[in-house]
Amino acid sequence: MTASDPVTFADVRAAAALLEGVAHRTPVLTSRTLNALSGAEVFVKCENFQRVGAFKFRGAYHAAARLSPEQRARGIAAYSSGNHAQATALAARELGTHAVILMPEDAPRAKREATAGYGARIVTYDRYTEDRTALGEALARDNGMALIPPYDHPHVIAGQGTAALELLEETGPLDALLVPVGGGGLIAGSAVAAKALHPAVRVVGVEPEAGDDTRRSLAAGKRVAVPVPRTVADGQAVPTPGELTFAVNRRLVDEIALVSDEEIVRGMRFAFERLKIVLEPSGASALAALLAGRVEDPPRRIGVIASGGNVDTARFAALLAG
Repeated sequence: MTASDPVTFADVRAAAALLEGVAHRTPVLTSRTLNALSGAEVFVKCENFQRVGAFKFRGAYHAAARLSPEQRARGIAAYSSGNHAQATALAARELGTHAVILMPEDAPRAKREATAGYGARIVTYDRYTEDRTALGEALARDNGMALIPPYDHPHVIAGQGTAALELLEETGPLDALLVPVGGGGLIAGSAVAAKALHPAVRVVGVEPEAGDDTRRSLAAGKRVAVPVPRTVADGQAVPTPGELTFAVNRRLVDEIALVSDEEIVRGMRFAFERLKIVLEPSGASALAALLAGRVEDPPRRIGVIASGGNVDTARFAALLAG
């Protein structure tokens, strides 16, 4: 492992072995309607059925389990808009320790309540005016805790890659893999797994139009910052890619597709009405890109990671009604 190669396929395999029997092996759905609309054979990896309702449990638990007993005993700190918060809180509880989580003041209520329900103490901040990384590092330092960031950590990235590993083990070779992009941990781990198993696979990241920091960064060849995005996809409201995730993604990600908030909501509606599953906005973005025709020259066999389903009933109903 090097700075330019922070996560290897062996790391993803090792994470899968550690997570076996702890994380759920989530289902893969197919739909004749989706195939007809996209002109391809589509396989949807349903991480909304993962523990805590999102893929984030994979990386958080893997990173927490790799801590030494002494580190775990002092507790775990994290910062997150919601899903990593819940995942870290549950991982801490499962491993017999405690967690303190920094969350934005406007984080969805359901995510705050779930995080507290797993036993974590929550500290809030203003995501539009304060630096969550600096605040999170200070929180961990002041409390003597190990910090597990939401994406920029090799053990987190390796854990997230197990979602794509499972998908490809079930489907066999795919021509393309569509993955939501926030800080880049899910797509980095997924790209490591996918390219190792099938080097010709096309890895496509999907970002909200309001927050295209990874697209801009890949085009510039360096990390680029954008204003904190204002988008329905709160899990993707990240101003700049992670350092480690960008090191992976600049090598392995083939392209970035953008989706509007309206297209994301249409993706949520399709998932609910036709696939019979509930997806949060961030969790629906990759599916939305496929349905909206945002992927150029769609190939024959496509994998789509539906990354999470944590949305409360009131917000879900309001988004679909709107």
